[in-house]
Amino acid sequence: MKKLLKQYFGYDEFRPLQEEIVNHIVAGNDCFVLMPTGGGKSLCYQLPALKLDGMALVISPLIALMKDQVDALRTCGINAEFINSSLKPKQIEEIFDRIRENRVKILYVAPERFVLDSFREFLKTAPISLIAVDEAHCVSEWGHDFRPDYRHLSLLKELFPAIPLVALTATATERVREDIISQLKLEKARIFVSSFNRENLHVRVVEKKLAFPKLVDILQKFRAEPVIIYCFSRKDTETIARDLRARKFKARAYHAGLNAAERSRTQELFIKDEINIIVATIAFGMGIDKPDVRLVVHYTYPKTLEGYYQEIGRAGRDGLPSECVLFYTYADTRKHEFFIEQIEDCEARERAREKLREVMTYAELKCCRKKYLLRYFGEELKTDNCGGCDICGNKSVSDRRPGIAAAEPETAETYFDATTVSKKILSAVVRLENRFGRQYVVDVLLGKKLAKILENRHDRLSVYGIVVDLPEDRLRSIVDQLVEAGHLAKSEGMYPVLSITKKGVVFLMGSDLLELPKSQDQPSRRETDSAPGYNQELYEKLKILRKKLADKKGVPPFVIFGNATLQEMARYMPADENALLRITGVGAIKLQRFGKVFLAAINGFVKQSNAKKLT
Repeated sequence: MKKLLKQYFGYDEFRPLQEEIVNHIVAGNDCFVLMPTGGGKSLCYQLPALKLDGMALVISPLIALMKDQVDALRTCGINAEFINSSLKPKQIEEIFDRIRENRVKILYVAPERFVLDSFREFLKTAPISLIAVDEAHCVSEWGHDFRPDYRHLSLLKELFPAIPLVALTATATERVREDIISQLKLEKARIFVSSFNRENLHVRVVEKKLAFPKLVDILQKFRAEPVIIYCFSRKDTETIARDLRARKFKARAYHAGLNAAERSRTQELFIKDEINIIVATIAFGMGIDKPDVRLVVHYTYPKTLEGYYQEIGRAGRDGLPSECVLFYTYADTRKHEFFIEQIEDCEARERAREKLREVMTYAELKCCRKKYLLRYFGEELKTDNCGGCDICGNKSVSDRRPGIAAAEPETAETYFDATTVSKKILSAVVRLENRFGRQYVVDVLLGKKLAKILENRHDRLSVYGIVVDLPEDRLRSIVDQLVEAGHLAKSEGMYPVLSITKKGVVFLMGSDLLELPKSQDQPSRRETDSAPGYNQELYEKLKILRKKLADKKGVPPFVIFGNATLQEMARYMPADENALLRITGVGAIKLQRFGKVFLAAINGFVKQSNAKKLT
């Protein structure tokens, strides 16, 4: 299997769990694979397809992604095809002919094909070696992306009982996992669960105050690199893309309101590095296999943690350090609540509210974000400091990238004297008789003239309007810190209520000082003169060469070679084919197709510049 891995994909070693999964499938067994985006799910079925006789059938909802996946496989020397609604009947019949002649090794199909009796009958005659259901969470109505067409896949085990079936997903809670296994009749399947911790991703939350200037400041540090910005509405995507173009950024909007041709064109420009910023609703991304996205921004916080995890998973799929920024303000809750109220089913409506609260809790955390995120998916982080979020220190993963400065060490200045404001908050909770939630307490402290406050006569309390020097988001954050510190308790349920604890009473009545952490809002900073681990000039030349070859073949640049492969070439500067074959990502087929032209560029650069290899 390792020989095939190197020959076709250019890798010398498997990633965690890949080898076990591959061998399990080759042995003819069913399995369920839960592996984060960028963890190498696709290879888990692509490699067995090469080993087994016949054709692997891959079911995927990502019509826009199928062509890129097939292009990438063909570039590696693998006979792959796709069938979906973008093809004409004549083209589909030609593919059927190639399948009958055993000239197709991997076939991608959309799930709606299984509605057609004619398609199911054809499959019964096809030499199928294995069946892979990608994005398997779409089969579950408990998941964040349920697709009714996926329900037809419950027939797979009945139609093909002797063929190994593998279900793969990057995001599934315990409940969704059980539902997938039940729906696809995989009760006897072995379950493989990889770690959800993407160590190359740095996650942080930024207060959504003066958000656009903050966004521009962040984007200045990613000028020539692929970026996805997720927005709440179509109008937001258009406005932000327009304002970014006015500041000379190469940005375009993407949303479901655009016609199909325009969406396709925007996606193609992004994939082929003609533009580097997509400002999109969540309609964008499911069909993107671009491995070198360096930054994902949520301009409005998402409605579920599953969706958030999947969307940030589109960053750094090549394993290189990448940044994930979430702009957060409690005020955006109203946008989500409006749509939640439109849900007619009471149980589904409450489920949506619960998922929204989980995202808000994540955004308002004062402890490790990755620990919370991983725990949500049933995994415990074994360290107290993940090294990959804003809470665990300012030094982000991206701060350690080539060309990025290290952040300053944490000092006592990261704390502030919260004694006065904390006593005001605790006093308000006491005056409100421990009967109200966080937002009501904050509204009273800020002196808001809300109907409920006036009706309850709480505008006559001594604590009404006594906080005048803090923004609302910051005040809410301090309330949460007092809960975490044990000065306040928060009840369970749909409408949690705040109450003062014994510890809070002792502090309120005493003279002790209280220091709390400041919010960490600052973006990571780049330093252009720090030394990268490879020759930057050669790397840029190789990227230009890759782009020319990709344009000539009509494929995305990453299909030729990934960024990590080019960086290795620019570090070790291989002089001949044997040395080039030792570079990660260079397999026998790609060596044959692209080796000479890349070696010529590397050797020419070395000769001209007298460059030395970096070791």
